[in-house]
Amino acid sequence: MNPNLLIFGSGLLAGTMNALAGGGSFVTLPALISVGLPSVQANASSTVGLFPGTAASAWAFRDGLAPIGTVALRPLLLVTLVGGAIGACLLLWTPSKTFDFLLPWLLLIATVTLAFGRQIGEWLRRRWHIGPRALLIIQFVLGIYGGYFGGAIGLMMVAVWGLVDDRDLKSMNAPRTLLVTAANTMAVLIFIAARAIRWNETIVLLIASTTGGYFGAQAGRRAPSWAIRAGTLAIAGGITLVFFARAYFTDRPL
Repeated sequence: MNPNLLIFGSGLLAGTMNALAGGGSFVTLPALISVGLPSVQANASSTVGLFPGTAASAWAFRDGLAPIGTVALRPLLLVTLVGGAIGACLLLWTPSKTFDFLLPWLLLIATVTLAFGRQIGEWLRRRWHIGPRALLIIQFVLGIYGGYFGGAIGLMMVAVWGLVDDRDLKSMNAPRTLLVTAANTMAVLIFIAARAIRWNETIVLLIASTTGGYFGAQAGRRAPSWAIRAGTLAIAGGITLVFFARAYFTDRPL
């Protein structure tokens, strides 16, 4: 298959997935690796290629911004920005062979979060309550994860925020999209400054993911939620298994 067609198709699907339920990087990352990008460069290029959709969501939700519990958004934003920058630098300092080893486990963490994030959040809320300082520390760690990899980071944030705030999950969409975008913004700026992006593939991905995001939003109004969730989890689980097989049972690329 023509590499650009493969990247465009993955971008369309990823943009649609992100508009519906998240998990678009599960599609774009293996697509970029399969056309010859080293895994670290593929992850950086995927982050940049999917960034406009995330940023657009943050802008769309701007009217719903509110503190998390007693913690104002400004300190949460600050620690997320710093964490995102650190995570992006850590990714660039990670050798591709090391990242190839870590990648299946990162995908597994993201898949489990996609599958059980809500249940995990409810289980945590029944057992723990954390203070503002602990929330800022955890948010800083999540910022690092967001800059480094970022799969399902929004669900992780919401699960943690439930330990200090008992609002319904829908009302957390605005701060969630803002802080996910903050971590991604730092990562994008650092990846571009470090020239870690393969622009030919990334530009195709940018166009496709933006298009997919628009049509995904339209489809989301009609598709049943159970079908969206099942499809997302099937793709995430399948890609995770493929990467485990790639890392531990073969030396061949995807």
